[in-house]
Amino acid sequence: MGSLTACVPFVCDLSRATAIHHALDFIELAGYGTADMGGHEQIRFLKDLDMEIGGRDVILVDEVVDTGLTLHYLVRTLTLRGPESLACATLFDRPYRRLVDDLPIRYVGFTVPDEFFAGYGFDLEERWRNLPDVHLLKV
Repeated sequence: MGSLTACVPFVCDLSRATAIHHALDFIELAGYGTADMGGHEQIRFLKDLDMEIGGRDVILVDEVVDTGLTLHYLVRTLTLRGPESLACATLFDRPYRRLVDDLPIRYVGFTVPDEFFAGYGFDLEERWRNLPDVHLLKV
């Protein structure tokens, strides 16, 4: 399962490289608020899963994990749906920005600096998402 939109190239590559039978589904969350809500970000679902995950082994794929707040919310929410197991995979990890410690991140592609990236699903103002590789942006 992947969280849209930036993770799509990564999820597709992982799916093609996975020899075992598996299914794909997508979920999308949005964060909003902060300044006008006393510094607390609110999270809402833009797209929920189409399939049931109860009793299934689930790997949640994300393109980058920073503070971990959104991933923490998603893991707590999905755990209530009764998966057999739930693990996370991320292409990029920024553990030095983490505000949450108990994330089930099992697979990490790269630990990266606090920089902006474009390509391979990453964008800057909805540009360059389609590039086949990752580029470091100087902004």
